[in-house]
Amino acid sequence: MICGIDEAGRGPVLGPMVVCGVCAENDIALKELGVRDSKKLSPKKREELAPKIRALAKVEVVEVTAEEIDEMREMMTMNELEARVFATIIERLGPKVAYVDSADANEAQFARMIQTQLKLPVDIVSKHKADDLFPVVSAASIVAKVTRDGRIAEIERAIGEPIGTGYPSDPDTIAFLRKYCERNKCLPPHTRTSWVTAKNLMRMHELRRLDSYEG
Repeated sequence: MICGIDEAGRGPVLGPMVVCGVCAENDIALKELGVRDSKKLSPKKREELAPKIRALAKVEVVEVTAEEIDEMREMMTMNELEARVFATIIERLGPKVAYVDSADANEAQFARMIQTQLKLPVDIVSKHKADDLFPVVSAASIVAKVTRDGRIAEIERAIGEPIGTGYPSDPDTIAFLRKYCERNKCLPPHTRTSWVTAKNLMRMHELRRLDSYEG
């Protein structure tokens, strides 16, 4: 058995990080399905492929909420957090070989981070751009992305206004966060308050409040 593991949502200031593992005897059926790095597929194509992947392989998904990320970042780096979740998924799937998209600049170091969390003997193949290299990782990236997109849509419906993709580079997300802070004097639910983006927005809000008070 082989498995591929990838994440969606490591960098956003809003919403969860979703990690997915896809496990199969081999990658032949996934190749025939036409899986690719999720970033190279349209949202419609990802939505079409996700249930087909689940039908062909064993799939495990772990969602780490914004609140959990903030809490765990007080004790570890994001790379260590990601390695811990990858290991959890590997333990559940029990493959002989796990192909993972390396979160660390040092591929071997990221493999070691995962190995230290494992009780099972598993070969870890840690590579940058693994979602381009290995169909099982491509499949995992697709399911992870579809799952995270679904969560973002749920958050947007609950809040009742557009929130963008949740990434700091998205002007719609930044505009939403800024307006929410101004209206409510705090950051919205599902925000990673440990992110520099979130801290800067609150700092700017406090400065404007002080300027208004002094004026």
